[in-house]
Amino acid sequence: MTVVAITVFVIAYVLIATEWTHKLLAVLGAAGVLFALGVTDSEHAFYSPDTGIDWNVVFLLFGMMVIVGVLRRTGVFEYVAIWAAKRAKGSPLRIMILLTLITAAASAFLDNVTTVLLLAPVTLLVCDRLGIDPVPFLIAEVMASNIGGAATLIGDPPNIIIGSKSGLTFNDFLLNLTPLVVIELVVFCLVLPWLFKGSFAVDPERVNDVMRLNEREAIEDRTLLIKSGVVLLFVFVGFVGRSFLGIEPSIVALLGAGVLVLISKVPTRHYMAAVEWQTLLFFAGLFVMVGALVKTGVIANLADRLGSVISGHALLATMLILVVSAVLSGVIDNIPYVATMSPVVLELTKGIADPGQAHALWWALAIGADFGGNATAVGASANVVVIGLALRAGSPISFWAFTRKGVVMTAITILVAAPYLWLRYFAFS
Repeated sequence: MTVVAITVFVIAYVLIATEWTHKLLAVLGAAGVLFALGVTDSEHAFYSPDTGIDWNVVFLLFGMMVIVGVLRRTGVFEYVAIWAAKRAKGSPLRIMILLTLITAAASAFLDNVTTVLLLAPVTLLVCDRLGIDPVPFLIAEVMASNIGGAATLIGDPPNIIIGSKSGLTFNDFLLNLTPLVVIELVVFCLVLPWLFKGSFAVDPERVNDVMRLNEREAIEDRTLLIKSGVVLLFVFVGFVGRSFLGIEPSIVALLGAGVLVLISKVPTRHYMAAVEWQTLLFFAGLFVMVGALVKTGVIANLADRLGSVISGHALLATMLILVVSAVLSGVIDNIPYVATMSPVVLELTKGIADPGQAHALWWALAIGADFGGNATAVGASANVVVIGLALRAGSPISFWAFTRKGVVMTAITILVAAPYLWLRYFAFS
């Protein structure tokens, strides 16, 4: 069964990467084969928290898509788009930097998927106003969301798993990872002109047209905007306070969507049209594929072998965990990877006397998993969502268009992270 799970996963991944067939067909076909051959079953695929579909992710996406669908009726996305373009004086590069910084900051306190769902429509509108290709801007934003999400305990799901397993607190993440994230964002902004070279040409007439616009005129329904703002505020409070309230983000999003639909009285066809059904189904198929690898012990075996090699060597362990996590998180979903790897890291830390060096292993796991999500188009949930939104907007992002940039950015962020970990926890500890 192990060989079958690996074979099906590799074939599906090749189909996604080469785009020989639609990615949804590839993952659903792979899931169907895994069911037919008995590698997984309904119990493991639909009900298991370790090997099944992560319904929290699916319903979080669904709830936020409905909220965005209602919010779009207010004209607030047009408002923010015009505001951002005018503050950047119409410069595409400055607009990209501004939007990526907003994305990174928001991702530190909100789920990455929620952040890109809110900002992608703004980006599409800005680019449409200026007559420029939105693809580089969307790729840059999703990368910023994966970098910014590493800054806090609640910024990225793998961090929550690590915090639960290690006992590290919100303040621990803030003090240890936020400085690195700030450095990474500075580097990211410096790299943007080179990484997306040739993407910043714009017609001066278009810029003049945008500068003459009054963003306040874009608001179409102020009453609905106020209602949506109040609901969003409570949703955000629910996200930030989820560790205290004990409510899953998916429940918060669904409750927010239900309340907003009830009080807004927006016709069903409008907010349901914003739901990316293909994206939701893609996630379901992807979770089944990765769950089969977990069920057959593939990921656990990889983690155990890594543990046997690096046990007792703190610096070597830190660097290998960082690199291996970055590589594997670019190929498989980082949530089951971190869930499987956490017990291994916990065992490794028991053999390290220095608490700071022991904690360095956890930081390496978090950094590798979070930053590694940028490596490929399917490396993180936010990547998949943005690609789905771009396709619907008529600006498709191919697997390799994303991955060519993603691999480079992942390599840069890991190269920056490695000396940070060495200097802070080993050289000057």
